[in-house]
Amino acid sequence: MPPLYIPPHPKRFPEMSHADEDGLLAYGGDLSPQTLLLAYQNGIFPWYNEDERTPILWWSPEPRCVINPQTFTASRSLKKTLKSGRFTITVDHCFQRVIQACAAPRSYADGTWINHKIINGYSELHQQGYAHSIETWNEQGQLVGGLYGLNLGQLFFGESMFSTETDASKVAFAFLMHICASWNFPLVDCQLPNDHLMSLGAYTITRDAFLTQLFEYQQRAAPDWRLIQATKHSTIF
Repeated sequence: MPPLYIPPHPKRFPEMSHADEDGLLAYGGDLSPQTLLLAYQNGIFPWYNEDERTPILWWSPEPRCVINPQTFTASRSLKKTLKSGRFTITVDHCFQRVIQACAAPRSYADGTWINHKIINGYSELHQQGYAHSIETWNEQGQLVGGLYGLNLGQLFFGESMFSTETDASKVAFAFLMHICASWNFPLVDCQLPNDHLMSLGAYTITRDAFLTQLFEYQQRAAPDWRLIQATKHSTIF
């Protein structure tokens, strides 16, 4: 079945049977915090290139890319970086800077899907306590890497990461795995597979398997991120 149009502030999203072979489920809607939360609660996320002719596109891919924080193992080179003391990690210290850095031009891409509407919507979710960032700082106190995403219950939905120094984003990712494992999260959603994610230990599962875990674990109590927000963390963990 073809993807369906949804109006702004939808009360529900279409059934998964409407997703095409690439996982495109719907178009239209808006990027308000309420719509974004409704989407993630149903295993859906926005991804599109904004121009005058392109509506917001909503996806639920088959298969789904995920990673299990309980079984994540850093590579030998990343372990060396983590032990070097080159970087310091913070949590939720500068969400706006992280998402804007993720939106910055990349040498390997013509554009970015993180436009001003995406930035505004996720920044509001951050203010509401749903979206979080992990920041990597070098020895000179410069922000050189990080990532952001959403937490619902005992699940984390990774959105994007950036790095301006070697391994800086991988350090943030390793710390995310560390805290998610300590909180007994069964998986972190990576949405779509790519070589970088697969090299970090990501894998794919069926959409049905992902939705089964989503509907179970999002109902559980979310951790208190304030317990790790106030401290600068060493990369030795």
